[in-house]
Amino acid sequence: MADKPLGRPMKFPYTTAAQIAQFPFKFHFQNQAYWKFYVISLVVCLPVFYKLKKLTNSPGNVAKWEEARKKEAAEHH
Repeated sequence: MADKPLGRPMKFPYTTAAQIAQFPFKFHFQNQAYWKFYVISLVVCLPVFYKLKKLTNSPGNVAKWEEARKKEAAEHH
């Protein structure tokens, strides 16, 4: 009984939930190059972002930043 859909789809879904439920996600994922390029760019950029994060949060860089902030605070007071 639960496998049979109740009623029929609306000709124009008025509510946001109905619009999302009827949106052809599978068709768009298979036929638009955007999603393929999005995944490729994520794979390429994530290692770069990880290396940049490690570089900027290194202990030497953090100590240098704190020293610069202390020096700046001393000049303002």
